[in-house]
Amino acid sequence: MFSIILAASLVAAAPQQDTVPAIITLEDALQIALSESPTVRIADKDIEIKRYAKKGAYASLFPQISANGSFSHTLKKQVMTMDFGGVSQSFEVGRWNTVNGGVTASLPLVNAQLWKSLSISGEDVELAVEKARSSRLDLVTQVKQAYYSVLLAKEVDKVYNGVYDNAVANLDQTQKRFNAQKTSELDLIRAKTAVANAIPNLYNAENSIALALWQLKAVMGVDLDANLDVAGSLMDYSGDMVNDLALLSGGSLEGNTTLRQLAIQAEQLANNIKLQQYANLPSLALSFSHTWNAMEDKYNFSQYEWHPYAYLGLSLSIPIFAGGQRHSAIKQARLQADELDLTRENTERQLRIGIRQFLSTMETAEKSYASAQEALESARKAYDIAAKSYFVGRSTLTDLGDAQLALTQAQLSVSQAVYDFVVAKAGLEQTLGADYNLYEPAK
Repeated sequence: MFSIILAASLVAAAPQQDTVPAIITLEDALQIALSESPTVRIADKDIEIKRYAKKGAYASLFPQISANGSFSHTLKKQVMTMDFGGVSQSFEVGRWNTVNGGVTASLPLVNAQLWKSLSISGEDVELAVEKARSSRLDLVTQVKQAYYSVLLAKEVDKVYNGVYDNAVANLDQTQKRFNAQKTSELDLIRAKTAVANAIPNLYNAENSIALALWQLKAVMGVDLDANLDVAGSLMDYSGDMVNDLALLSGGSLEGNTTLRQLAIQAEQLANNIKLQQYANLPSLALSFSHTWNAMEDKYNFSQYEWHPYAYLGLSLSIPIFAGGQRHSAIKQARLQADELDLTRENTERQLRIGIRQFLSTMETAEKSYASAQEALESARKAYDIAAKSYFVGRSTLTDLGDAQLALTQAQLSVSQAVYDFVVAKAGLEQTLGADYNLYEPAK
């Protein structure tokens, strides 16, 4: 853990002009990304929002208590007219000032619809947690693939540096042979051309490394000017290809985040159907109120005469008719559940196709690697023989160039096979939901 924190601090602080970059491993890159990525932070905030919403839903089970008060001043009193012995008389009623204050409380005793809504709120939190997991799985895959791209770019750079070194050595040998009049000027020109042709490949390879590092830093969420480099080599992963292929071939979709989200949504829809059905059930609530009121003509509140009023009651609500609204809501919820079942079935089918594609790519890459290794060994021997033959004048520079081209292609094929394997492996791990527990944040 200390090395991870140190690596993160170096990445954040190292300026571009530093000559010694901060070296990070794949695990370091993953830990930094999971702590710095805005996508992951947003997902975590969404979990907090859903948890507070769940707490707010559970608050409906507790008594709702509120205090209230009011003051009103009468601008024109009401006039009441009465007949006394056949004589109509009118007089004003009421006081100029009216003050009310009190406490009210209510508590749901029986409310099936409310209870079911609490289950849906809990599933909202569960769905937010799974979405956050999905964001982390996606980020882990992006970081892995970006990391592997840097390693591939380094392998390509190493190959083209070797091509350049060989071209320079061949030019030096050809120059000596030309000075000794043992070769033609045409061979000398060809040797110089080979060196010139190797230089652009060097620049392109260096630029590919820089671009790959920028991509890695971007998905990690660090400053693009941070001076860092990756540890290890692409060939470090070649030894585990057979075991990884065998291990992942039997993987299941139980950990797939898309199917998990659909399963949670299916539970929500099932509860939503019950929620709409429960709207037809009676509900019972307890209510309490205690108020004080006073009516006076003056503003001397300390001398007001207060009159209390209190009650405790039960209220029963029995749904009878709502114009078919509740029936339509139930039908709608059931159709949504049927639609989700079809979506899940199609999604699972597509995921299984994806798994087969990943496994096929990995198997092809593993076979290609074995074949490329044999071709590389043969190409290296062929180049050594061609170089020695050329130095003693038994072969031409063209033969040496052909041997160099074959060697270059074999070297690139080996690196490309390993890269294709690890990239497909990363995609398969994301599909299976594997490898995530290593990077799951503490709760």
